[in-house]
Amino acid sequence: MTETLEAEPAAAAELFGDQIAVARAFVRNLAAQGEELGLIGPLELPRLWSRHILNCAIVAPLLRPGLVGDVGSGAGLPGLVLAIARPDVTFVLIEPMERRVAWLTGQVAALGLTNATVLRARAEDVRLPQRLDQVTARAVSAFRTLIPLTAPLLRPGGELVLMKGAGAPGEVEAAAKAIRKFRLHDVEVITLGEGVLQDVTRVIRATVD
Repeated sequence: MTETLEAEPAAAAELFGDQIAVARAFVRNLAAQGEELGLIGPLELPRLWSRHILNCAIVAPLLRPGLVGDVGSGAGLPGLVLAIARPDVTFVLIEPMERRVAWLTGQVAALGLTNATVLRARAEDVRLPQRLDQVTARAVSAFRTLIPLTAPLLRPGGELVLMKGAGAPGEVEAAAKAIRKFRLHDVEVITLGEGVLQDVTRVIRATVD
């Protein structure tokens, strides 16, 4: 590792509570193997906690007990992080790439996460025995592209909780047609982590009829 892993920020223990030891183990594993496996870039170690782990963990309070699907889980951001932070929620980590599925499956086992399973599939091909209560995704694609991939996975009254960048309000505007077609309502952009994180987290939240 040519870069030095970022020291654990003070907010980490507050966000993870009694799950902080599991979070630390995940960060160590991701720091050791992430670049080699193509999960994170070579410059991410100095900001791994602040830009990636805490950026995801701050979303945990928006989840509710039930079944949550994480589309395009990749390195486990946000799926594994949220599964660590919310042991009372059941997660399905949805990822099409075999190498990433192997990583996710290995981490679920290594971290002793009994509330997460891994499904190798593209979102549009997912067939689950029951519909999801919520769906998360981070840095997958534009909101208007995500809606037809994720909304059909939800039960009536289910929620999209999608992590986005500073352009989130513009993405909502650009998705007006898809919002109507897939009967989304209460669409809002939520900003999380002000005064807590170095960089705030933005979430598009919407309910499906």
